[in-house]
Amino acid sequence: MTTNAPKFNTPEHQRLEEARTGAVRWKAWGPYLSERQWGTVREDYSGGGDAWDYFPHDQARSRAYRWGEDGIAGICDERQRLCLSLALWNGADPILKERMFGLTNSEGNHGEDVKEYWFYLDSTPTHSYLKCQYKYPQRAFPYLDLVSTNRSRSKQEPEYELLDTGIFDEDRYFDVVVEYAKGAHDDILMLVTAYNRGPDAATLHLLPTLWFRNTWSWGDEVPKPTLTAADGESGIAAVRASHGELGEWLLRADVSAQLLFCENETNNERLFGVANASPFVKDGIGEFVVGGKAEAVNPQRAGTKVAADHVLQMPAGDSASIRVRLTASGGSQADVPGKGKPLGADFDRVFKARRKEADQFYATVIPPTLRPDGAMVMRQALAGLLWGKQYYEYNVHRWLREHGVDPWDPNAPASSVRNVPWFHMVAGDVISMPDKWEYPWFAAWDLAFHCAPLSLVDVDFAKAQVELLLSTRYLHPNGQIPAYEWNFSDVNPPVTAWAALYVYEREAEIRGEGDREFLARVFDRLLTNFTWWVNRKDPDDRNLFQGGFLGLDNIGIFDRSSPLPGGGTLEQADGTSWMALYCQWMLQIAAELAKHDPAYADMALKFATHFEWISIAMNPPDADTVNWDEQDGFYYDVMRMPDGQAIQLKTRSLVGLLPLCAATVFEPELLERWPMMEERIQEFVRDFSDALPSLAHLPGPNPEGRRIMSLVDEQRLRRILETMLDEDEFLGAHGIRAISRRHLEQPCIFDWGGQEYNVHYLPAESDTGMFGGNSNWRGPVWFPMNVVILRGLGHLHRYYGDELKVECPTGSGQEMNLLEVATEIATRLATTFTNDEQGRRPVYGGIEKFQTDPHWHDLIPFHEYFHGDNGAGIGASHQTGWTGTVALLFMLGGALHSELVAAAGVAE
Repeated sequence: MTTNAPKFNTPEHQRLEEARTGAVRWKAWGPYLSERQWGTVREDYSGGGDAWDYFPHDQARSRAYRWGEDGIAGICDERQRLCLSLALWNGADPILKERMFGLTNSEGNHGEDVKEYWFYLDSTPTHSYLKCQYKYPQRAFPYLDLVSTNRSRSKQEPEYELLDTGIFDEDRYFDVVVEYAKGAHDDILMLVTAYNRGPDAATLHLLPTLWFRNTWSWGDEVPKPTLTAADGESGIAAVRASHGELGEWLLRADVSAQLLFCENETNNERLFGVANASPFVKDGIGEFVVGGKAEAVNPQRAGTKVAADHVLQMPAGDSASIRVRLTASGGSQADVPGKGKPLGADFDRVFKARRKEADQFYATVIPPTLRPDGAMVMRQALAGLLWGKQYYEYNVHRWLREHGVDPWDPNAPASSVRNVPWFHMVAGDVISMPDKWEYPWFAAWDLAFHCAPLSLVDVDFAKAQVELLLSTRYLHPNGQIPAYEWNFSDVNPPVTAWAALYVYEREAEIRGEGDREFLARVFDRLLTNFTWWVNRKDPDDRNLFQGGFLGLDNIGIFDRSSPLPGGGTLEQADGTSWMALYCQWMLQIAAELAKHDPAYADMALKFATHFEWISIAMNPPDADTVNWDEQDGFYYDVMRMPDGQAIQLKTRSLVGLLPLCAATVFEPELLERWPMMEERIQEFVRDFSDALPSLAHLPGPNPEGRRIMSLVDEQRLRRILETMLDEDEFLGAHGIRAISRRHLEQPCIFDWGGQEYNVHYLPAESDTGMFGGNSNWRGPVWFPMNVVILRGLGHLHRYYGDELKVECPTGSGQEMNLLEVATEIATRLATTFTNDEQGRRPVYGGIEKFQTDPHWHDLIPFHEYFHGDNGAGIGASHQTGWTGTVALLFMLGGALHSELVAAAGVAE
């Protein structure tokens, strides 16, 4: 592995290097706490697998979790043993606000949906500085109104949001800003500043809460940790935390705060009507603060959960702050002389230094040519990615045993318990999550997309994330990568190879040399996964792949993961295109590794040959019905019936755009270094050109000697682009839509056995419950797929250059080369978040509070997807994971051109 010095040398870069070498464990603590542990598969011990109903929000305050913890703006250690987050009470809510509230899948008219407003404003990659803002109403939170109103609405109606309830009228809310700064890796400072935005004085309880994850109640002989009140310094209230693995820690708060202790154990009496093991249970602090029950907290001031209750009397327009510090006893900052009072001048010094250092770090990341508004959005996108880390524990073997399922029993009846085939999987890692409330579990292709923007700020973490799901603890013995916890056996697009290439090139840029050992490890594991695809997802051995829904939930006429009408199978244009791309990426990796190990040259030839077979399968010389439709100039899925009949499913969607993305350019040095590759290709042509005349027309080198592997030739490329760049079809004001807008007036209709199936263009929320119903691919804009398109255009331009120009938009009379086309699409994507000429951000849509209120206007939500016509954010509101790929566009400063090619991962 390379040990070259990093490109920059700010204090944060020095911390990153210390973390990489193991000199200082700067990443031992971070924002690894979930925002929703209730309603997850891990916590579901029901017989029918209904995770949402088995563990609802109403039980979360009273019931100990089995596999993780959640909180507001929280942090924890890297194995989530000790947690610190913020609880609040406004004097009106029926319960203590300890976690974000949202609707379950059955409660929301468009699926599960969080109903709170919070924003990640800043984070360094070592989490030496963190900043988050939460908007907390002063009136009673409208829990019942949100549930009943959304439940009564149809799928044709919009979601009923928290702002719609009127709860923020007259600005009767608190802005609560939570910041963390590390004085050292084992010295964590927490500053909470509240602003009364309302017209009247108001009371606010701020309760920084420290607790141990419950690991002692599940049948193991695990020593129970303790929290006890300690003798504090003058003016300080202190708590000593003792844990068998973590050791001793000291929490310090202002003496004005009342320390409230209970146990992080289930209130069985409230939930199940049986006696509690302890009188001081998980919801004891809430019962004391909200219910006034003095007996709910331990008068002996000991337990496994404690809150420091700060009561603020805040005049209108006023602000107030509280300070908390968590330090390892005997740690690096325990007895440093000259530090002053821990909550006084030294506290201020640390925060001032960390804020300045965060600015210094991002000055090396954000292009100086980027306008301030774009720079702000880019920094918040990266902050969201870094806040999106979560400790994820799931021992599937043990979980199945706790369900009474024995995966080795050949006589066991069929089980409705999830993930039985994944009994080998043992997860216990900090993972980049899609969204820590809506999707607080990894998804394979999401994670791959996260790695590219993460590599802009922390290439070592990005590398670890690329490898994680390929490790023995995750990868199935048959080679499948786990998809997501609702069904690990589902299939996500195979984009991990692209992520590995991107991260490898990013490290080479930073350190002057890529980590070939990392790339080789990834390649070897991906070989197993590639073989799984070939053996499991090409049942007819025709190189036409059937990956199932492939992440595109409801993009098709029917659920592509379920049995098809009439017993048919689906020859997927997108599944096959993904496999063509997989071949190209593996060839790129093999070619890079072969520079230092010639043994990989033969593997490069393997993937070059495999790509040719896939290309021929997608474009056969003679066939009755194929994926390509010559009349339409577009690719479609084909449903093949048991009797051999083949039916094109003529939905114009991303399915038909993906073939143009399967394009990779190789520099002339590749063939100069391995002339046997040219010989092998020519041999392939000689052997099969009599049966496959198209082989005689393989593209040769361009004037610069570059070669291209592409699923589509120039003629088909032009026809697909004509459709894709038509503003009445795919090209929207803020990116490429998932389905053509023509289906608004001309829906795709398919009749089988007297039942009609249809697909029509939906620019916003879905009107179907297919695949859960909480996301919609029937028209909106999705950032990750747009990034894949941009990558393809970058490679195609690298080959065709200025010789290939197309109208953009179609019918405009404006000719562009493909790099200019990519620039146009990227600009439309980026402007989703930035101010337009009227000072409005498209992402906010028609929400006037965000558009016009200065206390809201610069707080950016990074949604799951975006309105296909106006760019308004829809779906999960914190899916900075893959929407964080917008940072890649801002990284190019709006001047894409030649830089786009490098960012797209072109093989040099």
